[in-house]
Amino acid sequence: MFLTEDPAFIPALRAKAAAGARVRLLYGDPTSREVIRRSTDEGIGKMAISAKIRNALALVRQLDGEPGVEIRCHATTLYNSIYRYDDEMIVNSHVLGITAPHAPAMHLRRLSAGDLFGTYVQSFDRVWDTAKPPKW
Repeated sequence: MFLTEDPAFIPALRAKAAAGARVRLLYGDPTSREVIRRSTDEGIGKMAISAKIRNALALVRQLDGEPGVEIRCHATTLYNSIYRYDDEMIVNSHVLGITAPHAPAMHLRRLSAGDLFGTYVQSFDRVWDTAKPPKW
């Protein structure tokens, strides 16, 4: 939610896509048992994360159909949140009983040596490949 609450977020994504960037937004399916389980595990109420996702989807919906922008939802286990920009990413690990803002986050860069960055790219791509467009 912290990204979609920034008034500059949607215009920035629209501009990046118009300039040729590939923008992929991937959210947990708010109706999936995995999202509901995560919400329960965090102790914030059964449907709290579902409501946050629905709110985020409502805000990004205006980008649906824009050239270069794809939006999908998935129903896989929520191990982490990945925010990637070119050769950098933030990975926010999900920790049982801890809400996302209080869980650890790693700043990763693609380097010529090592494969941690690539591991998270592959993870995202695997989930992306199973995801479907949101049910608006």
